[in-house]
Amino acid sequence: MDMGNQHPSIKTLQEIQKEVKDMEPQVAAFSGLAGDRAYKKLERTLTKRLFEIDSVDAEGRGDVQQARKRAAQETERLLKELEQNANHPQRLELESIFNEAQVLVEHEIPGFYDGGNCITEEFDEGIQDIIFRLTQVKTGGKVSLRKARYHTVTKVCAVQEIIDHCRKQQPSLPLSTEAHPSVAKINSVMCEVNKAKGTLIGVLMGVNNNETCRHLSCVLIGLIAELDALDVCGHPEIRNYRKEVVEEINRLQRYLDLEEEADSTYAFDLAQNRCIVKIEEIRKKMKEIHSSFLKGERAVDMHLKSKTELQVLITELDEVSPGKNPCIREARRRAVIEVQTLITYVDLKEALVRRQVFLQQAELETPAHRAVWDILGILSSILQEVLSFDGNRMDKNYMRLEEHLTKQLLALDAIDPQGDERSKAARKQAVKLAQNILYYLDMKTDEWEY
Repeated sequence: MDMGNQHPSIKTLQEIQKEVKDMEPQVAAFSGLAGDRAYKKLERTLTKRLFEIDSVDAEGRGDVQQARKRAAQETERLLKELEQNANHPQRLELESIFNEAQVLVEHEIPGFYDGGNCITEEFDEGIQDIIFRLTQVKTGGKVSLRKARYHTVTKVCAVQEIIDHCRKQQPSLPLSTEAHPSVAKINSVMCEVNKAKGTLIGVLMGVNNNETCRHLSCVLIGLIAELDALDVCGHPEIRNYRKEVVEEINRLQRYLDLEEEADSTYAFDLAQNRCIVKIEEIRKKMKEIHSSFLKGERAVDMHLKSKTELQVLITELDEVSPGKNPCIREARRRAVIEVQTLITYVDLKEALVRRQVFLQQAELETPAHRAVWDILGILSSILQEVLSFDGNRMDKNYMRLEEHLTKQLLALDAIDPQGDERSKAARKQAVKLAQNILYYLDMKTDEWEY
């Protein structure tokens, strides 16, 4: 149909629909709560568009009525999606954990305003626990939840870093105020910087409603300007002191960029992160090595080749720098465990092959030692299944493997070494192996995501 011949009401509805369509990315990426200003703005705009759609006169025309219905349905869909994003159970869980972090921080930051920074051990442990729990919140790949989790984790990690740095490295006063007039000014600025740390922590954690990131940024820039205006020519020790304070201010300034950084897709979509991509490439190589190992070449060559390749992967994982993101650190840790578990499997298979060669010495073994080796053979078969297992804890295979491992632990517990240190050590190693396999099985099924 020629656009020029369309009914004016349909043209109006199409214009409203275009405006609503333009808002869809904002709604999909909304990561806040129902009480946020951004939420209210989006809700108000969409509701206004809904009223505009309802006010379009159909004049009894069926095509206009259909167009109005479609426009209203699309607007209502976005309003519903916005509400679901703000009230999603995982979003509320993130907020609940963040509220715990706020309570911890409120007890610690008053010391910064007084010029101190004595942090308790309870605070350290509490923040670590909160960061771990935040990384365990499932997002299901939903953009709004990924973004909310990124915002929350990054803020809490920033607070942890600021406090850790305060304890580990404080600029020392190089000279007394009598050494040079500039020293007194630098000392004064340093006091303001210490207060700014407490203010920054309060702003990041939302416990200081009297300050904003923008104003604090202006304050920090003003402090740098004051330092730049000082004349310290011919005094390298004072110049170095001023440099330390400037670096401290710049470090705080970088934390104020967190909000802008998190608005970029790459910041919270870790599937696009280069470290995660590298880790996934290494995991793919590990699976290929595992597959070729199971095909079975000559035993000695197979063990040596596989172990060498896997050791190379461990080195590559060590070179992956997770930076400040705990999700990437956890992804690397899990990948390392995967590779190390496969190395353990290769070592165990090699040990079992060598044992077959020296079976003539079996009569020299104690019954206890022989029983341990029998169980190690069973653990080897179980570990092979665990390495290939790809399911959840509701799968029958998971329950079967868990039951088999528990039985082997009970069997090992029943073995009496009868004072034989060699059998006692072998049993201890076998118990540790069984426990590690059980831990690895649980790790594979805990539904963790980065």
